[in-house]
Amino acid sequence: MKSVWKLKGMLFFFHASMTIMVSYLPVYFQYLGLNGSEIGLLLAVGPAAAIIAQPFWGFMSDRWKTVKRILLLCLSSALAIGFLVFQVTEFIFLLFLLYFFFSFMSPAGGLGDSLAQKVSIQRKVPFGSIRMWGSLGFGTASLVSGFILTAIGIANIYYVFATFLVIALIFAYLAPDSEPSKKPVQLIGAFKLLKNKQLLFFFLLIFSISLTHRMNDSFIGLYIVELGGNESLIGVAWFIGVITEAAVFAFSVYLFSRYHILTYIAIAAGIYVLRWFLMSFVPDPTYVLFIQVLHGMAFATFYLMAFQFVTKLVPEELESTGHLLFISVFFGVAGVIGSVLGGAIIDAFDLRTLYMVMFGLASVGLITSLVYRYVYLKRERRQALASD
Repeated sequence: MKSVWKLKGMLFFFHASMTIMVSYLPVYFQYLGLNGSEIGLLLAVGPAAAIIAQPFWGFMSDRWKTVKRILLLCLSSALAIGFLVFQVTEFIFLLFLLYFFFSFMSPAGGLGDSLAQKVSIQRKVPFGSIRMWGSLGFGTASLVSGFILTAIGIANIYYVFATFLVIALIFAYLAPDSEPSKKPVQLIGAFKLLKNKQLLFFFLLIFSISLTHRMNDSFIGLYIVELGGNESLIGVAWFIGVITEAAVFAFSVYLFSRYHILTYIAIAAGIYVLRWFLMSFVPDPTYVLFIQVLHGMAFATFYLMAFQFVTKLVPEELESTGHLLFISVFFGVAGVIGSVLGGAIIDAFDLRTLYMVMFGLASVGLITSLVYRYVYLKRERRQALASD
């Protein structure tokens, strides 16, 4: 049990470092004098890199039968390349360096969650009780970093990021590795996942929801500034959201035991719809703080249930590949399209219009999740009758 705490520590400080990337990178780019479209393209580079990097490193961890060592490689590489990212100011150089940076930084989050999922099963510890420490790290750093960056200036963003990531590296080195599957892993097995119709349909289901989630990640900081807030208020907003998220993770073993996984996914989709509807009408940034409570409820429920559902749909020896393929869709593909489309909407209209579009997309996701749930449960009942 003591070694599990080291894994929790790694998740805490890794997600603390991710706070800088998610919450303050758009504000940093704005400080450099970049326009909305340029910021949108730069924010799309990370998810674009993740589309390839996440499944690749997930497969390599399955192939080499170690999640921990791949995680250490990704974290140390992100630390080194990150230093270069914050030394340049030209758009074209940022575009190039960010791609390589996120080729290591993005998979680290998925590998950490995959490791937590495996360790939770092997050591009979609730996954949510481990994963909540990532949310606590994100939330705590959001609050603290906001005040630090207000004091020292957004130009010094790398030093805050690097501090958190170095501590995450130390905990990752001390954390336990998962017990590898004894089944051999071949590349053809990974490609077979792409022929899994249930898995592919599920990815289609989550896409419109994840698209709105990633749009918000990219532009909520700018929205708060446009409404009259500052870096400190951005930090408070993220803190409220992820502390609620951590609470849902912590009590997930009690909250999500009564109904089917797909029922909870549909509920989460409904919360997303409500959230974006309210965000599109807020008159000042204070209201955003109250609405952020819905972030934790929606994301924690959606992510935790989707992660566990993917585990059911893929073979044991390809769990990390399946996990990072899911994360590649949720954060990668949706992130690319969300950042570029969001930036274009902001340039053509405004941020309030962006949240109206997100409300419409989330509504599509809610309807799709209900249809998928109906079809899946009907098939389950038919299979149960056939087995009897």
